[in-house]
Amino acid sequence: MTRQKRANVSPMLLAFGKQLRRYREAKGLSQEAAGQRVPVTGQYVGLVEKGKSRCTREFAATMDHELEAGGTLLALWDDLVKSPAWPTWFDWHAIEGEALMLVSYSLSLVHGLLQTPEYAAAMLKGDRDAVEARMSRQQILMREDPPPPDCVFLIDSCALHREVGSPEIMRGQLQHLIALIEKGVPIQVVPSEGTHMGNMGSFTLATLEDLQEVVYVETAARGFTMADPEDLVAFRKALQEIQACALPVRQSIDELARTVEKWK
Repeated sequence: MTRQKRANVSPMLLAFGKQLRRYREAKGLSQEAAGQRVPVTGQYVGLVEKGKSRCTREFAATMDHELEAGGTLLALWDDLVKSPAWPTWFDWHAIEGEALMLVSYSLSLVHGLLQTPEYAAAMLKGDRDAVEARMSRQQILMREDPPPPDCVFLIDSCALHREVGSPEIMRGQLQHLIALIEKGVPIQVVPSEGTHMGNMGSFTLATLEDLQEVVYVETAARGFTMADPEDLVAFRKALQEIQACALPVRQSIDELARTVEKWK
């Protein structure tokens, strides 16, 4: 099936993006050149201009100053871009939805695209808006048009044994992972033994339609998207080491089934 552009772009974000593009073009700057003023990637500026990503207020303020918009972009951000559903720094959901391929490694927690509502609620301390936003992201795994991204989810076995919420929630979460594998979602368990670069933390590598790659890394304070070539090389190397340690999918199902018994 031919991939098509999604139609579910927020008209408010699109309105902001059009104004940003108008001011950028009036200054004769490319997306890449404008992004260097922040700094962010040109790809990110493009996502904002197309209404496919919410930008931070800091981004709007910098662009307003650099493009000499006289406060217009900042006022538009306050009117159009604010939303309680996503943190203002979280541009990743737009990149995630546009990706052709996602390869993820989760060290201590189950990846957000694979979480049950109960697991997510325990992680997000019952914040309904945040839980609903996380659940809405999962639609990309089963959508038909455009086709879902090709995914590989690598989960360290630490995440299977770390209690989130309650034993009942953990049991349901692991059973959900098994069900997803049976639906064709590739999930592989990475044994905790051994040394590899993934021990430094969780991350996801996205390959976009133009074959550009972007990495998302979470920290205690916030998440970061990165596209610097040197960073990408490091994360690709880490993935090679992690995948070399991962159990095949069938053995991963067996490992998940055994761990379910622990939570009874």
